[in-house]
Amino acid sequence: MAALLVALTPAVATAAQDEEVIVLPGATSAEGITTGRGTSFYAGDLFAGDIYRGDLRTGTAELFIDVPNGSRMAVGMTVDEAHNLLFVAGGFAGTAYVYDLDTGATAATYQLGTPGAALINDVTLTNKGAWFTDTANPRLYFVPVSPLGELGTQETLALSGPAADTSGQFNNNGIAATPDGRTLIVAHTGNGVLNAVDPTTGASATIAGVSVPSVDGILLEAGRLWAVENFLNTVVEVKLRPDLTSGTVVKTYTSPNFHVPATIAKHGNRLAVVNAKFDTGFPPTASQYEVVVFDR
Repeated sequence: MAALLVALTPAVATAAQDEEVIVLPGATSAEGITTGRGTSFYAGDLFAGDIYRGDLRTGTAELFIDVPNGSRMAVGMTVDEAHNLLFVAGGFAGTAYVYDLDTGATAATYQLGTPGAALINDVTLTNKGAWFTDTANPRLYFVPVSPLGELGTQETLALSGPAADTSGQFNNNGIAATPDGRTLIVAHTGNGVLNAVDPTTGASATIAGVSVPSVDGILLEAGRLWAVENFLNTVVEVKLRPDLTSGTVVKTYTSPNFHVPATIAKHGNRLAVVNAKFDTGFPPTASQYEVVVFDR
């Protein structure tokens, strides 16, 4: 999620191919997206906290979790398919929410940071649990998940190195984990870089050669990383070195259907971004919010 409401000039990019636009019916804002089992996906109403469930095959979506009176936020999110759980970053309240995907019931609520002094922005999953970013503070939060799906007590990881920089208006944002969980990649919006973070010590190092201005959500798979550059209305594909010391932007996607996209998910050879439309205000004031699905 980005709070910088300044239009930036987009770079030359390749047009996204074979696109489909899926409307989130009744949404009053949008930010997070993740895929689930089969062709399902989940997207959040940022300021209302509601969760939508959709189908990438049929191109439809409907309200799944209706949060009473907009009492929560729904920022970044991820699905734990093994335990049928949805983890959602709770934004300015400093919270994180875990939902049961069978019933939509709240399985747990975590108070990760101080309300009003934290911004819990995005989340990624490892085989040990969920990691959350805090845009306002130089730390990450961890929620353990046992092999049986039992949720544990939250932990806080202090960051050092470039990922600890909170001097900008907007700092740590999107997050992804390597398959073995030994490294976290954290997108720093203000500095337009990707930082590799050791989840044991909190030490970090910038991944050289990768400039990602206006970076928001990220997605990692098999040595490739996709980064959403929200106000640029682009998604860039980055090829990473195996040791994560450097990378190269190898492809850039754009589309007239992108309207300040925020986060990204995948299904097979398709990518999906959700339009946050932050250029209309914060909170945004658009009349409709969509997911844009395209070939990678």
